[in-house]
Amino acid sequence: MEKISKHISYKEGIFSATAIRKGIDNIPTDYELNNMQVLAERVFEPLRAWVGKPIAVNSFFRSVELNKAIGGSSKSQHCQGRAIDIDDTLGGTTNADMYFYIRENLDFDQLIWEFGDDNNPDWVHVSYVSPERNRNRRLRAERIDGKTTYREI
Repeated sequence: MEKISKHISYKEGIFSATAIRKGIDNIPTDYELNNMQVLAERVFEPLRAWVGKPIAVNSFFRSVELNKAIGGSSKSQHCQGRAIDIDDTLGGTTNADMYFYIRENLDFDQLIWEFGDDNNPDWVHVSYVSPERNRNRRLRAERIDGKTTYREI
């Protein structure tokens, strides 16, 4: 497989420097790959069309072993191919603008303003399950006393 969607390559969807460094297998099953394709088509591609320029994918699929190695949540939707972390490192818009566009225009399960400040998150996490099961839950990730906490916004 070469592409997950029009603008996300398979290689980009499974890439992890940590997996490479630690020799961790980060290959999705057919089920997880299907979830990645649905998320890409329902959220990423409409967002990409709105931005009109490339959007950096920081993290998409994570195997359970990789997720554990990076200290991710044991319930991470990345492990099911249902979550993607995106970042405007390529200059098309701001992370805040992407967050607000998704919030106002797209269906999603969780949308997380990841750290940053009141003006712009460091990156945006968005997940997608299905039209029937999406919670449209909005959270903000913050570090309090060195621990990551999430609060509803």
